[in-house]
Amino acid sequence: MNVDTIRMWLDANLQNPYWRLILIIAAAVVVGVLARMIVLPVVQRITRRTASKIDDQIVGLIWPAVFRSIILEGVHIAVLDFVASARLDVLVSQIVGTLMVIIWGRVLLGAGTLIFQKLSDNADRYAWIQPQTLPLYQFAYKVVVFGLLVYMLMAAWSINLTSWLASAGVMGIAIGFAAKDTLANFISGVFILADSPYQVGQYIIIDGDTRGVVTDIGIRSTRLVTRDNVEVTVPNAVIGNAKIVNESSGPSLKMRVTVQIGVAYGSDVDKVREILTACVADLPHTVDHEAAVIRFAAMGESSLDYLVMVWVRHPVYRGRVIDELNTRIYKALAAAGIEIPFPQRDLHIKHWPSPPPA
Repeated sequence: MNVDTIRMWLDANLQNPYWRLILIIAAAVVVGVLARMIVLPVVQRITRRTASKIDDQIVGLIWPAVFRSIILEGVHIAVLDFVASARLDVLVSQIVGTLMVIIWGRVLLGAGTLIFQKLSDNADRYAWIQPQTLPLYQFAYKVVVFGLLVYMLMAAWSINLTSWLASAGVMGIAIGFAAKDTLANFISGVFILADSPYQVGQYIIIDGDTRGVVTDIGIRSTRLVTRDNVEVTVPNAVIGNAKIVNESSGPSLKMRVTVQIGVAYGSDVDKVREILTACVADLPHTVDHEAAVIRFAAMGESSLDYLVMVWVRHPVYRGRVIDELNTRIYKALAAAGIEIPFPQRDLHIKHWPSPPPA
């Protein structure tokens, strides 16, 4: 069979719309298979040279979508050539556009999940994303992607977006007024997760009143467990406007506690210092290499005021150390005969009031 014969056969058969439909779809399949057999191995060879595995995973997501898109576009061209109606052409284009949006939307969602997970696993290099803030970033990313996909779907079907956006704006205002407290907690939760003033497992004090270990940081509230083994749920909006003392967020877990003690005027200040120094020796749960500090702080109204400051290994031992230190100081001062004064007031009566008339 010579070239002229082949050309005549093609010219004769290409006039048949059914043959053109089959040939176009077959050509799309061939292009997709060749891309998978030739281009894909080259790309995989390049990604294997990198230290990270995330590019291999993303390529694994993209190539099935590329193959499906080639086949789908081939079917699209074949159907447009086969169908003679303009209305059907528009409908086919809208259906193909919808399928394309779905195919590549899944790729965007999967790739975003992989990227954010990788960034969270390397939180020491990327401080703006932490394991506890990962769900927040993933949720925000999915909202953006879904919004983009909905916009593209509506554009593919030639839906007027102006009225929809106006309705969404009115609905958003109504929901905002109806759920302002919930939104306030949500926004505060976003800032707490982003700013990280505390983390799960840390000891915090809220407004100098509520103290406990953080067990959960949610979008709406934060949960603490107090020393009494009582769980306290605090709305994030309250925490956002409160003073937070984080006892566990310093360079290390150690913290310094202070005990104030007063002795009577006339006491030997050098002897008092010796007694207090002896009381802090070998104190349990304290940091050995951090020396305790004894300060003669003030000459108060009724006593000579001292401050005893020691370093505790972990905030959980704060109460135990204060209890042990107070007990030692009281016993040592009592044994040494040094008085611990208490405020006293003298009442002077100048004259008795006159009795009421009979």
